[in-house]
Amino acid sequence: MLNIHLPRYERIWLWIGGASLVLFLIILALLALLGDLNPPGNMRMIAPEAVRTTPPFDKPGLKQIGPNEYRATVVAQMFTFQPASMTVPAGSTVHFEVTSPDVVHGFEIPGTNVNMMVIPGHITEFTYTFRKKGDHLIVCNEYCGSGHQVMMGSITVQ
Repeated sequence: MLNIHLPRYERIWLWIGGASLVLFLIILALLALLGDLNPPGNMRMIAPEAVRTTPPFDKPGLKQIGPNEYRATVVAQMFTFQPASMTVPAGSTVHFEVTSPDVVHGFEIPGTNVNMMVIPGHITEFTYTFRKKGDHLIVCNEYCGSGHQVMMGSITVQ
């Protein structure tokens, strides 16, 4: 057995560090077990291999569903968004539903709070109201392969 002599202050700091680590792990375990933390149960799913043949993703696009209200059905796939561009009037509320048949992608519209992770098999949904006129870039903000940097789309608010 090694007989290592540590100065008093080093032993104090080792005990404080070890106790902090144990306390952190206990709190984390309690939050996980007693905090009822579960993934959302209302998530819509689709088989990734069936995205291109299952409505509404077999015909992605922008569809008016009410006065000044639209549903944007978007497929994010290597290295493009379908549809690549959309146009809506100012003040329109757009309900995005996005999925992917291949890998994880991102769907972000800079300057807004639209920012989704698109996971194959999951239908990601987000609603946003475009109040100001202008052109908005849609970018993939999750690395998805060697052509990631060219994965862009646009939404024009008139």
